[in-house]
Amino acid sequence: MPTPFEPGTMMPERYDLIVKGGTVATPSGIAPADVAVTAGRIAAIGALDGAAAAEVFDAGGLHVLPGAIDTQVHFREPGHEYKEDLATGTAAAALGGIAAVFEMPNTSPSTLSAEALDDKLARAKGRAWVDHAFFMGAAAENAAELARLELLPGCCGVKIFMGSSTGSLLVEDDETLLEVLKSGRRRVAVHAEDEDRLRERLEIARQGAAVAFHPEWRDEETARLATERLMALARRAGRRVHVLHVTTAEEIPLLAANKDLATVEVTPQHLTLAAPECYDRLGTRAQMNPPIRAARHREALWRAVAQGVVDVIGSDHAPHSLEEKAKPYPTSPSGMPGVQTLLPLLMDHVNAGRLTLERLVDLTSAGPARIYGIAGKGRIAVGYDADLSIVDLQAKREITADWLASKCGWSPFEGRRVTGWPVATVIRGRVVMREAELLGDPAGAPVRFWETLAPERADLRP
Repeated sequence: MPTPFEPGTMMPERYDLIVKGGTVATPSGIAPADVAVTAGRIAAIGALDGAAAAEVFDAGGLHVLPGAIDTQVHFREPGHEYKEDLATGTAAAALGGIAAVFEMPNTSPSTLSAEALDDKLARAKGRAWVDHAFFMGAAAENAAELARLELLPGCCGVKIFMGSSTGSLLVEDDETLLEVLKSGRRRVAVHAEDEDRLRERLEIARQGAAVAFHPEWRDEETARLATERLMALARRAGRRVHVLHVTTAEEIPLLAANKDLATVEVTPQHLTLAAPECYDRLGTRAQMNPPIRAARHREALWRAVAQGVVDVIGSDHAPHSLEEKAKPYPTSPSGMPGVQTLLPLLMDHVNAGRLTLERLVDLTSAGPARIYGIAGKGRIAVGYDADLSIVDLQAKREITADWLASKCGWSPFEGRRVTGWPVATVIRGRVVMREAELLGDPAGAPVRFWETLAPERADLRP
């Protein structure tokens, strides 16, 4: 019986690009193959003649993965461009092997309207190195309009902050949360922390005056309560939800019991770091929301990854300047950069035996495409966008400040040695990064979604 990529099975054509000699991760498995691209889309997979292409990328000794999609980044534009902007944030993404990003609404002003979304899309045009989409923020003031706003081109969905956020983005009470959940049909991304409990426990942070108290203030119960409330309200509303940056062992059984309704995202930070060591070593640079917790929670997250409870890994890239992070706790802001280090960290976990390569692909490309209804991305398959993350699984590198493109200029993983490194990023058939160098001009485009392409026929989504 012929293999999927048997030599001679492809009809000779003229291609724009052939990625040749790599080990390719396709829906049929991971195996040696060449990938041909025409007009930005994958045209053939198999044993191909390099002479049939205008350009050949030698991927010998490398793995060719579907273009990774980071579903949770904060690029701070507009309003806080001194920390990050769409140009520097997407440059960091491309250098890290990321082909597309979903950007969060807590900018200044917040993304709460069609005008604010259009402004972000206009700012990204000609400046973004990778493909992109933007979340519409949920608030009491726009709850009745969300069913319309979520279907705008360039919108990846609705984001709810149940715990502390900026401006009017906080949706803390059940009545408003239920109204938001009933408005629209796309999957809603949720930051689940219980605001009442955060306020009740704030004195713990103030009195402790040390960042090690961060996971005590924002404790396990703060997360569990919010997730429990969210599950009950989402079921009442009949709305699918995607719970972001899950951090606790206590949330996993809740989410596993509601997989018909809820999908789950975790971050590389919560899979890699643990308290108290990270706070002793990094201080406020380890501060994020929800917090890095004790090792028992990290191990519970890894079990959830292995058992299929986790659907996506996103970076929650949230840069702040070093001057801001140097402020005394709790006045120091929460958040850390991560879009550029997502793939190196996960490949290092693959090499350590904590993660299979197949699972990495599902968590960073196929999973995001499936959950958010992305059109034409998320797999290496004929007809799909030619988005490729080309990586060297055996390369040993150190994460250093001079490699980082984020405007904030630091990473909690500086000095960490990893095995596995991004070699090239291909977006719609165009090599935008090779060997830590950005190539050409930024030409990222809005990501397409089934619901926004044909909202009246969203039931036909694959």
